[in-house]
Amino acid sequence: MLITRSVVAVSLALGLAACAQTPDYVRNADYAGVTRAELGDTPLVNPGDGIGGSALPSYSVAELNVTVPRSLEVSESNSYYPGGDIVWRGDPFGDRYEQVEAIFRAGMEQGISEVSGARPVIADIVVERFHSLTERARYTVGGVHSIRFTITLRDAETGEVVEPTRTVQADLKAYGGLTALRAEAAGQTQKARVTEHLRQVIIYELTQSRDVQQG
Repeated sequence: MLITRSVVAVSLALGLAACAQTPDYVRNADYAGVTRAELGDTPLVNPGDGIGGSALPSYSVAELNVTVPRSLEVSESNSYYPGGDIVWRGDPFGDRYEQVEAIFRAGMEQGISEVSGARPVIADIVVERFHSLTERARYTVGGVHSIRFTITLRDAETGEVVEPTRTVQADLKAYGGLTALRAEAAGQTQKARVTEHLRQVIIYELTQSRDVQQG
């Protein structure tokens, strides 16, 4: 029995250690469908270092382009889960395209300022989906900030594609009910949380190990 308990204890400890190293929104079921990592306070590796013999990209972003196509459908419906590509209530009623662009730009500009690599690139971001919570959902059941965009990296001098366009699904758990009210009172508004989330996402996208050419 003692040996069994020891094995269980060791297994549990190893499991907790693994969880501590795994970004939350990859392993948490609340972030179903997310394919990229939320870094939180995880220290960044140095761009260009190697992990397991695999070279990491080494970029600095010289130019950031954010596009929110006007072809995306905006919904102002106050149902629990309205249709549409853009659903946003974290700003006063207005031009939702401009509001979403401003959020992306703010979060990603913060993120790219923290990544200093060897190769200057242009990052082209095109928003495909920004489906947040309506008032009804936010103050009852909560849900998910469903965020999807594409990213293309181009050489800052030649314009040559360094990394071809890929899609990033970057969902974030959205608070509801009392949790949402408490977060808001603490300054963690929807806008603040999503902006910080995008900061973390772009850092991860620029520093994760991939098979890329570092010309």
